[in-house]
Amino acid sequence: MKVSRETLFQLIQQKLTKAGLNSDHAATVAEVLVFADARGIHSHGAVRVEYYAERISKGGTNRKPVFQMEQTGPCSAVLHADNAAGQVAAKRGMLHAIELAQEKGVAVVGISRMGHSGAISYFVQQAARAGLIGISLCQSDPMVVPFGGAEIYYGTNPLAFAAPGENGDIMTFDMATTVQAWGKILDARSRQEPIPASWAVDSHGAPTTDPFAVHALLPAAGPKGYGLMMMIDVLSGILLGLPFGKQVSSMYDDLSHGRNLGQLHIVINPAFFSSSEVFRQHLSQTMRELNTIQPAPGFNQVYYPGQNLDLYEKESTTHGIEIVDDIYDYLVSDAIYTRSYETKNPFAQ
Repeated sequence: MKVSRETLFQLIQQKLTKAGLNSDHAATVAEVLVFADARGIHSHGAVRVEYYAERISKGGTNRKPVFQMEQTGPCSAVLHADNAAGQVAAKRGMLHAIELAQEKGVAVVGISRMGHSGAISYFVQQAARAGLIGISLCQSDPMVVPFGGAEIYYGTNPLAFAAPGENGDIMTFDMATTVQAWGKILDARSRQEPIPASWAVDSHGAPTTDPFAVHALLPAAGPKGYGLMMMIDVLSGILLGLPFGKQVSSMYDDLSHGRNLGQLHIVINPAFFSSSEVFRQHLSQTMRELNTIQPAPGFNQVYYPGQNLDLYEKESTTHGIEIVDDIYDYLVSDAIYTRSYETKNPFAQ
């Protein structure tokens, strides 16, 4: 079914507030989840609310976190997030990175001990809207076999990039370092739909199209995705003195404890390297030139990275956001959660 952006925001905020999150934090989480659904990234949208609500109600998300911003150098800082809701911590960390980059030219801000932050393209777009280049990297649950391996070690470890063009143009790139994010499996489960055989393997290590039979995810482009997820784990985990690799906490293991995740924001001010105006002009020119490239057989249009999601967002903002009926029924219900997500098996959900 379709709901307006405003209605979906209100429903999510109300549910998270009922679970125990304060209204300001609930609004930030809702804002990021609606951003994801509006752009068609349903794996990081309202499908996550029931899980978040259970973790909040059980104390695994700190309802009253004490944030501490530690300035570690002229262009660097660490936000100690006290296991706050990940979206709240990541947004706050990016705001500080933007301030630093505006003054110093570059900023590197780590967020230490936070919860799951959702679609990280939201945070790099914060930087782009301020006229800056944003890069973000974060850890996630161990659920991926390394290239050539048969045992899980790394998470889907996403990265995102955004940069500003002219007249409000933003080029955005957001990817998991697996063939697909785990949230895409959750979305397929909620829709009772099969997945492509290239996404994951079952308990025997064989490709599967059944989202409920998934035992491990596969790195994107084999050794290349494997290398990227290693790099992200180092920069958002080891660098910040946090658990790393297979020591990273599972999303579904003990929802009464914080997850202690890490995220790293890197922000660059174009004015310190050439000219902000020229940078914007050239980025918009790149976007236009990509659109004019002759499409290959089977394609109608060449899009610049993120353009398809921009178009989806415009459509859904005007005509409503598509969400699964069961998710809507949960959001309008009185229940905080209707089933427990807590399990030792990260693939049980």
